[in-house]
Amino acid sequence: FSQPVTRYGYTDREKVNYPGGFRRFNTAENFPEIGGRKVVSYFEFKEGSAPLEIKVALSAVGTDGAVKNLQAEATGKSFDTIRQETNGKWENALSVIDAEGSNDQLSMLYTSLYHTMINPSVYMDVDGKYRGIDHNIHQAEGFTNYTVFSVWDTYRALHPLFNIIKRDVSTDLVKSMLAHYSQSVHHLLPVWSHMGNENWCMIGYHSVSVLADAITKGLPIDKQEAVKAMVSSSNVPYYDHTDEYKQLGYVPFDQSPTSASITLENAYEDWTVYHTALLLGDKQIADTYKKRALYYRNVFKPGLGFACPRYKDGSWKEEIDLLSTHGQGFIEGNAWNYSFYVPQAPSDLIRLMGGNRSFINKLDSLFTMHLPDEFFAQTEDVTREGLLGTYVHGNEPSHHIPYLYSWTTEPWKTQYWIREIMNRMYRNNIDGLCGNDDCGQMSAWYIFSAMGFYPVCPGTDQYVIGAPYLPYMQVNLENGKTFTVRADKVSDKNRYIKSVTLNGKPYKKAYITHQDIMNGGELVFQMTSSPNKRRQFTTEEKPYSLVE
Repeated sequence: FSQPVTRYGYTDREKVNYPGGFRRFNTAENFPEIGGRKVVSYFEFKEGSAPLEIKVALSAVGTDGAVKNLQAEATGKSFDTIRQETNGKWENALSVIDAEGSNDQLSMLYTSLYHTMINPSVYMDVDGKYRGIDHNIHQAEGFTNYTVFSVWDTYRALHPLFNIIKRDVSTDLVKSMLAHYSQSVHHLLPVWSHMGNENWCMIGYHSVSVLADAITKGLPIDKQEAVKAMVSSSNVPYYDHTDEYKQLGYVPFDQSPTSASITLENAYEDWTVYHTALLLGDKQIADTYKKRALYYRNVFKPGLGFACPRYKDGSWKEEIDLLSTHGQGFIEGNAWNYSFYVPQAPSDLIRLMGGNRSFINKLDSLFTMHLPDEFFAQTEDVTREGLLGTYVHGNEPSHHIPYLYSWTTEPWKTQYWIREIMNRMYRNNIDGLCGNDDCGQMSAWYIFSAMGFYPVCPGTDQYVIGAPYLPYMQVNLENGKTFTVRADKVSDKNRYIKSVTLNGKPYKKAYITHQDIMNGGELVFQMTSSPNKRRQFTTEEKPYSLVE
């Protein structure tokens, strides 16, 4: 407080059945301990004209740490001084991207960028001490420790975005994950790390994707330790029925109500281990995990063309409701959305769904057919506001789906639907997000898609081209270079790509690479009002697929 306290006290509005020895004290006034379940407290100061300023410091380590944090960050500074400093820090952080567009478009862009920078958040004192997952106090050596890893959401786009615009932070995030792994009695990377705790939210072990993407994108981390942590995390037998997954090639429905979702997500995660081991030259690990990366095939029911749960004895669930989000083997989603989750092998997914024309028809239907309320009314994080047909943008498992047209003979449809999603699901208003932002994932999707590309399969070095949303965006990279995207005539009408150049040369691929971005340069789109249906991609020009 900026003024001394003259009198203080509190009351606990919940009846205390047994106060114990505290009965000997008058705890209601000027007592040096305050505690209870429904505490209301007061503080009195000398009357005066000067405003009362209150400074608050936090620490997960102890009181001494909180005092040190306060002294380091707020000593001698007024509220206005700290506000001005904070404004300057945010101005600097948000200046990583320069853009042109309407007021609403720029408001959405920079609001999204702001959202991506809230979490994960720093979780240590100014002296580097923090409370670890084992609840012991640790000293961060050579890195800043972070928490709030909503990895089931953020591995998809937030972490890949950081690998472009905040590489130093991304390096610290990976090192924080490895510290979590080293302290975990389960020998497991974060599932959902939260303030020195593992809260086990959602399914899968998606931190392996974050590590794989970091290694592919050249971050300075201990690669051998990372692979060790990835392998360990993918083999905890009692986590999400990994033992049966390894034995059967899928998680049985009679063991888990979300078995099909777990199988699909585990197969992608296993692919990240395979791909990382391949990069590091470890053939034994690579061979093992390449087989596991194909386990998604084991939940595609022959003749159905969709993912479907099956039992331990190998039989399939007989009564299938492709629209329902309950009792069908999926978590926060239905078969229509989750069946498209094979980001490591889209070409093989097309085969499993009946070939090119059948796959396109299914994608078209997903975006256009009506989903009655009964199929999502009781499903967490799925609301009407987040639906486009039956496509669910308000929840993360579907975020890559609009880009899957790039593996088909009608890639221009990605260009159409991406702009529809951005216009409908992101608005400059109090209810402008179509769902839970989930620690920046929803916003990271917007930033990537505004630039005209998206990391469909984190762990590869590729970003699949969609279509730019704004006429000009420039990313100011930490290496001092800039990467610019231009689309001079882009609009709701001119949403289709006529042609593309990279650094002045015609560009024919359906993707750009991470190195293309980090080298700096200019990606220019010529936009038009009608689809360029002659813009087709050969097998070599299509994005990555484990199986062609």
